[in-house]
Amino acid sequence: MGWSQRLFGVIRRALSKEVKEQVGTDRFGNKYYYIPEYKNWRGQTIREKRIVEAANKSEIDYEVGDIPTEWEAWIRKTRQTPPTMEEIMKNEKCREEIQMKSQDFYEKEKLLQEESNKELPPPVQTQIKGHASAPYFGKDEPSVSPTSTGKTFQPGSWMPHGDKGHSQ
Repeated sequence: MGWSQRLFGVIRRALSKEVKEQVGTDRFGNKYYYIPEYKNWRGQTIREKRIVEAANKSEIDYEVGDIPTEWEAWIRKTRQTPPTMEEIMKNEKCREEIQMKSQDFYEKEKLLQEESNKELPPPVQTQIKGHASAPYFGKDEPSVSPTSTGKTFQPGSWMPHGDKGHSQ
């Protein structure tokens, strides 16, 4: 950020009566600020703001997880009070325990799956030649009516009516 931008920011904050109060810092070095509701120099009411000043100023280097979940909840106003360092550490420890337990569970399930696969004989390969509900299941000759076994279709035999004026 250039010196002209910093100067402009200082002048803007001085005119706007904006009071930026630092409420905390996380383990990555990000600083969190609270700006209460205020009236600007034109008499407009400006709503409260919660902002983060990233330790790594480059937006290109921002990664998901650079802001702890608790601080992100505070920034998004889903929680009213800023988190304490003790709370963040406690939640981090719980997340690590859950991750370890899920890894253990996954490994146990994998071992059980391998053991159960060893005990069972391989499935017997059968050849299915149609469906039992088909009219000619197991028969070699086609019937008068059309049939289908799911994979094959056998049209029925058809003969035109000899009498044109006769309808069924």
